[in-house]
Amino acid sequence: MAIELKKGHSFDLTKKKPSLNKIIVGLGWDVRPGNSLDLDAVCFMLAANNKLVADDYFVFYNNLRSGDRSVEHTGDNRTGLGDGDDEMILVNLAKVDPRVEEMLFVVTINDAFTKHHHFGMVENAFIRIVNVETNEEILRYNLDVDYSEATEVEFGKLIKEGSEWKFDAVGISTEKGLQGYVDIYA
Repeated sequence: MAIELKKGHSFDLTKKKPSLNKIIVGLGWDVRPGNSLDLDAVCFMLAANNKLVADDYFVFYNNLRSGDRSVEHTGDNRTGLGDGDDEMILVNLAKVDPRVEEMLFVVTINDAFTKHHHFGMVENAFIRIVNVETNEEILRYNLDVDYSEATEVEFGKLIKEGSEWKFDAVGISTEKGLQGYVDIYA
């Protein structure tokens, strides 16, 4: 049974699961009836200085693989229809460039400002970590806070501590846009 995290909680991923190597970071949501939104999951792979290791360590729909090939986005889902993960990011923890100290997973709404879209039009959002080799869902964080003014939400992050990785359930909303994130981390 998966660990259910709440906003701000952490889980020592590789300390509790020492053999864990390949994971799926599954991100899901439902668009409230009557709305049509295109949400996008992105991953920023950050060094100790809180900046991208290199430009190709920003993984999203236009750059599906990280420079070290350890992180792979499986592709853009433009409707959010269906059950389960709407977008997935595969991570091979053993192959992550040693300069990467943190992987931040953010979900943005495409053209949110132009179309006046926001996370109040979204429900049942979650992020989960699955062991690729066993298909075991290790943890899940259901974002049950009202993000009605937000155009992006930081769902969670993987943080390296020595040789171990932990997961933090973040749940922070913003209105800076995807370019705003790129401006911070590039």
